[in-house]
Amino acid sequence: MIWLVTKSNFFMEVFSIKQELPINRQIRAKEVQLIEDNGQKVGVIAFEEALEKAESKNLDLVLVAPNANPPVCKIMNYGKYKFEQAKKEKEAKKKQKVLEIKELRVTPNIEEHDFGFKCKNARKFLTDGNKVKITVRFRGREVNNSKAGEVVLNKFIEALKDIATVEKPPKLEGRNMFTILAKRADK
Repeated sequence: MIWLVTKSNFFMEVFSIKQELPINRQIRAKEVQLIEDNGQKVGVIAFEEALEKAESKNLDLVLVAPNANPPVCKIMNYGKYKFEQAKKEKEAKKKQKVLEIKELRVTPNIEEHDFGFKCKNARKFLTDGNKVKITVRFRGREVNNSKAGEVVLNKFIEALKDIATVEKPPKLEGRNMFTILAKRADK
């Protein structure tokens, strides 16, 4: 959920946490187990008394464990809490790595120089952390000699075996034969 806040024609993006917690008068309980803003447990007290303690400190009473018996409430600055949660989510998103599959297309009668060039590109993709799909495309009657395509794919696998493992062995689908290589896990 993303909200836009306008401040004198300046748009500032504000993130909110996924789960909104009930605060202050939204809480429907007669008794609550209270935790102070410093983390000290007070114990089970009446809801109105807990709300008065929170208001006297100019903070919010937040329901953190609704399924407990009695429900657990904590005195905190809810706005600051939401901001910190949104900040953590944003940091977690930044650290995620999106895995891509890079595809290299070759023919069954590839020349040695072209093979070396494609092999160098595959090595670069693998060191960047991506998977590599090597596809041999058969044209015309070349599909009758699919063993030539398998030889080319096995040659790629052999050339890259020092940094790659075979995720899917060579497989023929229609007029294409392919294999997928992934970066070898370091031990």
